[in-house]
Amino acid sequence: MSGTSLDGVDAVLADFSAEPPQLIASQHIGFDTALRAELLALNQPGNNELERAALAAIHLTRHYAMAVQALLTQQKISAQQVAAIGCHGQTVRHRPELGYTLQLNNPALLAELTGISVVADFRSRDIAAGGQGAPLVPAFHAAAFSHPKKHRVIVNIGGIANLTDLPVSGKITGFDCGPGNMLLDAWCAAQTGHAFDDNGAWAASGKVIPELLTPLLQAPYFQQHPPKSTGRDLFNSAWLQPFLRAEYAPQDVQATLMQLTVQSISQAIKDYCAGAQAVFVCGGGARNGALMNALRQAFAVNGVPVAPTDSLGVAAEQVEALAFAWLARQTLQGKAGNLPAATGAKHACVLGAIYPGTGA
Repeated sequence: MSGTSLDGVDAVLADFSAEPPQLIASQHIGFDTALRAELLALNQPGNNELERAALAAIHLTRHYAMAVQALLTQQKISAQQVAAIGCHGQTVRHRPELGYTLQLNNPALLAELTGISVVADFRSRDIAAGGQGAPLVPAFHAAAFSHPKKHRVIVNIGGIANLTDLPVSGKITGFDCGPGNMLLDAWCAAQTGHAFDDNGAWAASGKVIPELLTPLLQAPYFQQHPPKSTGRDLFNSAWLQPFLRAEYAPQDVQATLMQLTVQSISQAIKDYCAGAQAVFVCGGGARNGALMNALRQAFAVNGVPVAPTDSLGVAAEQVEALAFAWLARQTLQGKAGNLPAATGAKHACVLGAIYPGTGA
């Protein structure tokens, strides 16, 4: 998995021969500066972008292959022992309202480089069936984290934040809440030169600006009813710019953006996950101490605990990669991978396309 945070590739080696699935090992391969910059640039129209996108996909796929090889070497496992690689690709456009989503990837090359069958292009079938193509992880969250007696909510805070509602009985739902780390990372990079705000320390040094936070929370996306999904196409630096004033201290803007993430998540849970008894957080945001503390404060009034998914047996930064391994297995078995209640699709679908490995 490589997500909207653009920090690199997260890969896991998983065994699905028993329930719950066993996460054997994980690996992270960071993006070099040039690749990260190009992937970010390709989120906007630009010169010669078709060729640039194809070349970036090749570069990206070589990172995927490095992550796979590192896992195999680390665990002394041969490629022949692996059923498939689930590879999501890097989202550079997400416009389900126009009937498409675009993830940079070269699964044929990945199959050649690794010799392992690759399952890719997970989102397009859901969109073809009238869905948003996102979020796709709720089906996995339901399989891995549901509890027979406790109403849980799983919140993934990557570049975008999304949630999965797991009631004890009734319909499992999920949707994108709004920005997660995306605006925080962009503002931090622009103001400090650092790719992200380590542990939220810079945000914690600032004060929330009410006259900035209020109009941000009034953005039309937050008023839309689910199913809904979003990405960099909406929440980006250009979207933020008109709300800013010269007198705002940079650290106060950072504190306000963190509170935007917190309040959009907490409001979404209040509105659509009534009766939730516990919130579990995955994604990079789970490692932001200031953000997690702010989330805990937001839910403390109702006595709802907030904790990383580590406490459920899966490290926060490994959940999404494990989810796409699970989705790949669903594809190989001819089983649906989407939840229509989460994506808005007309029906459940088998997702993805299979690229056989050289040994298949």
